[in-house]
Amino acid sequence: MGTEIQKYDPKPEDFPNNQDGFNDGLVITHPEWIKQIHRNYLDAGSDCIETNSFGSNKIKLDEYGFGDQTVEFNKKIAKLACEVCEEYSDKPRYVIGSMGPSGYLPSSNDPDLGQKPLDEIREAFALQSEGLILGGVDALLIETSQDILEVKLVIEACHSAIKKTGKKVPIIANTTLDQYGKMLLGTDIQAAYTTVSDMGIDVFGLNCSTGPIEMSPSVRWLDEQKDHNILVVPNAGMPENEGGQAIYKMSPEKMGEALGDFLNQYHKVRIIGGCCGTNPEHIRALRKVIDEKANSVEG
Repeated sequence: MGTEIQKYDPKPEDFPNNQDGFNDGLVITHPEWIKQIHRNYLDAGSDCIETNSFGSNKIKLDEYGFGDQTVEFNKKIAKLACEVCEEYSDKPRYVIGSMGPSGYLPSSNDPDLGQKPLDEIREAFALQSEGLILGGVDALLIETSQDILEVKLVIEACHSAIKKTGKKVPIIANTTLDQYGKMLLGTDIQAAYTTVSDMGIDVFGLNCSTGPIEMSPSVRWLDEQKDHNILVVPNAGMPENEGGQAIYKMSPEKMGEALGDFLNQYHKVRIIGGCCGTNPEHIRALRKVIDEKANSVEG
């Protein structure tokens, strides 16, 4: 989403209250941009689109002056995505409620990043989850998670919102691992999965930080557990620094091939997609891989 937003070359005045970089706020000032980005991915063959709510937990929204509107803000974002999906009637399309990290690391001893009260973090995501559910999302996605304690808090928040709204939606819990298979604070895939696997999640996954190749050992281990279906949403390869910018060079074809191998090798991999550096062309390549696999099974 962020990459596609940048193609519009947004200026500070395009954001609410001229707050440059407030991408989630474009639902207010430029909803037509967000709708078109959703359409581009659906046209490329996506079964699911994510809401433009990665940074819309209350803690993040407080930074932009919208924290007291967290529920309604997320409801509006979710409704916009649902409206786009309703334009496509050829097959079911699903809206996934995106919830990125708070920006804090509750497991850390860092005097700044580790000092946010746990109840405040949990409540920040409970409000976001509530809004997304009320807006009509088909699932809640905890993504780009750096701290497994925060993942636990967000899962608890999701269950709280589900109970409050009376609407049961699946919970997808993602972690983000570096090229050595560790989260930012050193948690490995085994510890991360064990920590949250019995908390009522429906899917466990990996997203961001690396390309598909670097995720292979962790995906293999998760598949061996045979407990949960797996989501794999890598970047378009490892980032390369060019002029101070992170550049991702894995082509759509190479990414499709790599994720196609996951589908063939690992029976629990059920959801694939793309994170940083990917665009509708990458999704088009993944759609081709999925369709080819489906046709080979039917044949």
